Amino acid sequence: MNLKDLLYEIREFDGVKRKSDIGPIVEGFEEKEDFVIASFGEDAAVLDFGDDVLLMSADGIWEKMIDADPYWAGYCSILVNIHDICAMGGTPLAMVNILSMKSKEFCMEALKGMRDAIKKFNVPIVGGHLHPATSYNSLGVTIVGKAEKDSVIYSHTANVGEDVVVGVDLNGRIYPTCNLCWDSVTPRDSETLKRQMDSMKILGKRKLLTAGKDLSNPGMLGTLGMLLEVSGVGAIVDLGDIPIPPMMQMEKWLKMYPGMGFVVTCKKKDTEEVIAVFKDHLLDAKRIGKIIEERKLIVQDGEEKEVLFDFEKRGVTGIKAKK
Repeated sequence: MNLKDLLYEIREFDGVKRKSDIGPIVEGFEEKEDFVIASFGEDAAVLDFGDDVLLMSADGIWEKMIDADPYWAGYCSILVNIHDICAMGGTPLAMVNILSMKSKEFCMEALKGMRDAIKKFNVPIVGGHLHPATSYNSLGVTIVGKAEKDSVIYSHTANVGEDVVVGVDLNGRIYPTCNLCWDSVTPRDSETLKRQMDSMKILGKRKLLTAGKDLSNPGMLGTLGMLLEVSGVGAIVDLGDIPIPPMMQMEKWLKMYPGMGFVVTCKKKDTEEVIAVFKDHLLDAKRIGKIIEERKLIVQDGEEKEVLFDFEKRGVTGIKAKK
């Protein structure tokens, strides 16, 4: 597949297109209190709490995943929330959920997935709400975490001239019932997963990053696009530098939810140390590009260059830049 066709597929991918409704919705919630340090456009809201901050995030699970595999939907509802807190350099504390139940079978399988994930990650569910006998099945989870105020990693703070680095676990499998989910989590033990997730906390404490996000449903480049959009900058990414599992096709990999991974920006002088921290925490890591002033995400493959996103015309979420 040539580069132009590849980028067209990414733009038209449901995982990317479904983000476009966010911008118009959040415009109605622009007012914020003094204790709100950061909100929309971040992986978690950041609330002032003395010397620390509270982190709050929520995720609902895609209907297609719920229909395909309720167990995996339950598992991922825990996974994605924990990742949101870790991406901010935080420590996950506890979760609550909202479960709408058309069938008892869905409910039992989803709860089993949630329990297995809770056991793996050691972050409890402490409450929630149940809608029984509904006409649909749905699942949403909200999480609370904490972080040191001067160590928070934001999405909106990337700057021109900085490097883009990806840290991701390439050891995994395509999940059997979800061909766009890279499962690098269920084969790992709790200690290894904690070490991987703590990579962002270490990077935050060492002040090595300027911005960061966890790799999520829009895929690696879609997630980077969300970071660039709220930072008011662009980037050039080299396709050949993107970490990819052996025998995986790039056109499939770039549309996958990559399991355990983060995309970050850093000053050039810190790039090697950032990569070293990721590798020390059992994540494959590479510099994949650099931040530019032009508000476009440009992808190059050898001598060929194409624009994936032109943020002046069409972003990913439609959330306005924060600076």
